[in-house]
Parts: sequence; C-alpha cells; structure tokens
Amino acid sequence: MISLHRYRSLLREPHIGAAIGASVIGRLPIGMAVLSILLFVQQTEQSFARAGMASAAYVVGIGLAAPFIGRLMDRLGPRPLLVFGALAYPLALAALIAAVQTGAGGIWIAGTAFVAGMVLPPIPTSVRALLRRLLRDPGHLQAAYSLDSVLMETVFIVGPGVVSIFAAFAWPAGAVACTAAMGFAGAIVFARSPAVRAWSTDRAGEPRSPGRALATPGLLPVLAVTVFFSLGFGLFEVAVTAIAARARAPAAAGVILALASVGSALGALVYGSRSWPGSVPGQYKAALGGMAIGLAALAPVEDLHMFGAISILAGAPMSTVLAAQSVLIAGMAPRAMLAECFTWSATSLLAGVSLGIAVGGWMLEHVSPAVTLLGGAITTAIALGIAAVAVHPVPSEQGAAAARYEPVDHP
Repeated sequence: MISLHRYRSLLREPHIGAAIGASVIGRLPIGMAVLSILLFVQQTEQSFARAGMASAAYVVGIGLAAPFIGRLMDRLGPRPLLVFGALAYPLALAALIAAVQTGAGGIWIAGTAFVAGMVLPPIPTSVRALLRRLLRDPGHLQAAYSLDSVLMETVFIVGPGVVSIFAAFAWPAGAVACTAAMGFAGAIVFARSPAVRAWSTDRAGEPRSPGRALATPGLLPVLAVTVFFSLGFGLFEVAVTAIAARARAPAAAGVILALASVGSALGALVYGSRSWPGSVPGQYKAALGGMAIGLAALAPVEDLHMFGAISILAGAPMSTVLAAQSVLIAGMAPRAMLAECFTWSATSLLAGVSLGIAVGGWMLEHVSPAVTLLGGAITTAIALGIAAVAVHPVPSEQGAAAARYEPVDHP
C-alpha cells in the first residue's frame, strides 16, 4: 500500500512543493517531442526514413549535450541555462517546422532536430540537483526522487495524448509548435521559482577538467548498470509494438506501454512512501531483479489482455530502479559536480534505450517478440550482476549521513 505521510512531510519542506510543481509544464516536451517530430516529418515528407532520422537526431542532441550542460549548471547555476533554453528551444523547433514545410533536405531537417535536442531546457537535471541541495533527511530524498520518477512516467503518458489530439485534427505541425510553447513556458516558470533563484554556485571548488565527474568514486559502475537495464527498456518497447502488430491491433501497443507506465509510477510511489530494509544499493539491486523477472514473465504471454495486465506488474520496478539510482548518485556526487553526474546518468539512459530499440528492431527481423523480451530480461540481469559486484553503499550509509546529506543550498 502507498502511504502518503512521507510525501506530505516532504512537501512541507521549504520550497520543495513549489519547485516540483513549477517543473511540471517544462517536463511535457520530454514526452511530446520525439513523437511530434516523427509524425510531423512523416506526414509532411511521406518518408519514415527522414522522420526516423529527425527523431533520432533530436535524441542524440540531448544525449551529447547533457554532460556539458550539467558542467555549466554546476558552474553557473541553472537560471542562465533555463533562460537560454526557453529562447533557443522554440527557435530551433520553429526552424525544424520551416525546414520541413519548405522542402529542405534531410540533413537540414535532422540538423534542426539535433540542435533542438541540444538546447532542450534542462529541467529534470535541475530538479534532481536541486533536491539534493535542499533536503537533509535521506527519507525525504528517497521520496523526492520517487516523486520525480512518477512525474517522468506521467509525461510519457500525457505527452503522447496531447500529440494525438493534434494528430486527430490532422495538424502535426501544431504538435511541434505546442512542444515548443511548453518548453518556453515551463523553463520560464521553473527559472522564476524561489529555490532556483536562490541557487548558489561554488566556483572556488574543485578543478573542472572535462570528464572529471566520471572519476567520482562509484559513478562509472552505476553508469554501466544504466546502459544495460535501459537496453531492457528499449527492447521492451520494440517487443510490445511487434506483439500488438502481430495481433492485428497496432493501437494496443500504446495502451500496453501506458499500462506499464502506470505500474511503474505506482511502484515508485510505493518505494518513496516508506523506509525499506537494507541499504540503497541493496534496494537498487532488488528493483533490478524485479525488472528482469517481470520482462521474463511477459515473454511467453500471447493474449493481449493478459499481456497488458501483467505489464502493470512488470512495470512496477522500472521507475523504482531510477529513483534508487538518483538517491545513489545524490549520495556519491561531490557538491561541485552534482548536475554533471546526473546528466551522465541521463546520457547513459538515452544511449541504452536507443541501442535497445535499434537492436530490438534487428532482432524482430530474425526472432519472435518473446525472444526479444527475454533479451531485455538478460540485459537487465547483466545490469544486476554488475551492480552486485561493483555498486556498494555510499559513505552516507556508513555513518556519515550528516556530512553527505547536508543541504548545500537552503533559501
């Protein structure tokens, strides 16, 4: 059962509720952009190849830019980056619309999509770094990162729904324009929140050579784990699409993925609502094990209704993995590199999901969706193996909680 006591206590912390609430609008482009770009380019250009290239370029832009944005955020704070993104993101998407509607070549279309991905306002990273800066209590931090994971799942349910409204009116360009508007409004609203305005930086901290965050003790194993379990995410998504297509019900894929997202959000809410036995790494490994079992349990299921029902249970550990991982990174990241450590995690996640989708597409040319799902279970089990060997309790769990979880900002 979900206990709301810890969440009520969390939201009574100064500025937490306002900061999380202010981030909601700005998260919507995360759930809207890829699908809106895909539909717009495909329907205008009548080319799945160009549409896929544009969507992939957008995701690559996000992944490549993320660590550099994180490094800048640690040095400058989030406000300059949020304001820049609020201006540049709509302009980049407007350039994409113009490139498509004027019949520009595929390189121009992909290039504008790539730039749009690079300048996406970094709201999720800002929130994760901000939570670590504001919260002293490890239980509140766990609840906060669980709530963050729930919000991310929610945008992947709501975002495609908003895009589908524009698609129903045969106005795919409107979906891209709406994504741009949400990016602008969300970044401005979040940048004006009191906690963001009070963010202070420590420019006299450690030297900031490129990639220095990767030397953070314990971070590289977590990033390796991320790549392997996010491969499972990508394989799952592709397998669900293939299963629905083989059942001659392609629309069912969206319903099944939404059900898995509902299960994932509920799992994260349960995780954040109470204290659990063992260390955070132990909880992380348990969630990875649950995810691997869930994917394997789906493999033999052929009935779509049963598959959808089991997807709710199979999805339950997914956001819990991400929430526990955020707690781990918050505990191990140095003050001067909080944002960059979180962005490396995001880049690893995007790389794994993209690779999983690509590998899954290739697998489905040769094997059944059931084998593809088993592939996802295997990659997640590999992630669990890496975590079992290389992910250990951070110092905060070994008696230094006050030092590690001391807030670095508290307006």
